[in-house]
Amino acid sequence: MNSFSILFFFKIKITFVKNQLLKTHLSIASFTPQNKTIVTIGTFDGVHIGHQKILKKITQIANEENYESVVLTFFPHPRMVLQQDNSIKLLNTISEKEKLFKNIGIDHLIIHPFDEEFSKLSAEDFVKKILVDQLNIQKIVIGYDHRFGKDRSANLDDLIEFGIKYNFEVEQISAEEINNNAVSSTKIRNSLLDGDIETANSYLGYSYDFTGTVIKGKQLGRTIGFPTANISIEEEYKLLPKNGVYIVQTRIDSTDYFGMMNIGTRPTIDGTTQSIEVYILDFDKEIYNTKLTVSILKFIREEKKFESFEHLKEQIEKDKITTIKFVSSR
Repeated sequence: MNSFSILFFFKIKITFVKNQLLKTHLSIASFTPQNKTIVTIGTFDGVHIGHQKILKKITQIANEENYESVVLTFFPHPRMVLQQDNSIKLLNTISEKEKLFKNIGIDHLIIHPFDEEFSKLSAEDFVKKILVDQLNIQKIVIGYDHRFGKDRSANLDDLIEFGIKYNFEVEQISAEEINNNAVSSTKIRNSLLDGDIETANSYLGYSYDFTGTVIKGKQLGRTIGFPTANISIEEEYKLLPKNGVYIVQTRIDSTDYFGMMNIGTRPTIDGTTQSIEVYILDFDKEIYNTKLTVSILKFIREEKKFESFEHLKEQIEKDKITTIKFVSSR
């Protein structure tokens, strides 16, 4: 093996190892850098294809310059704190976001608790006390519209001035680079609420999913030959698509299964509360108390009230045929 081959192998090996070592820190104070860092900051809800461009850029620079790559994000969402808006629904839970950052190859994810005291930090104090003193920043990569500091008073130009003063680089990601087809977290949320799964998934760069625990339901599906897994989601802020029937995919014991999911109030039995039920094709094991991650692939139809269980069964049979045809075409 010549010297070039050895060097190439070494670089590939190091990159592979780094991609497996995401460390999550639950506050800025708990992070102690071992090296200079390259940082990006944001909510990153959805970690969509626009976000991924920023994240891949900082991992690339980190590998080339031997920096530690750092994502600084916040929870709860600032709107939950500053506007007391508990109705906001997010595309990702903390654990989902962590998995996405790990897959991209980020070294450190800092999830800092956002509160009123933190929101009052001036722009320069944020830069000096946090980015410089705490994060040991060498470079920051930021979106074109990023604002920071008390009342979001500082912008990119201010950050560049602080970079000169405190000796770190600032790189801007342009609107064109971020907004591939004008993608945004808001547009993804609206697509999901419209049942437009294909658009949402294309903007995300992956299939929208959620994780929940299988709980016992009324077991009415068994009476018509379609036993379902009733799923309870712990995180109330997790956004679900509009009520209706969907084609989904889940993994159980390292095996992928397709199926159908109904989100809604089950009007045929005069239900009043929202439930999530998944019928898994070619599967008959008991999975109560199991955690399932369900990926949503396609919207089939609206939820509706049927005259009888027999009519409901007939429709589910049609939904099953639709699902099998979709799976066969993939």
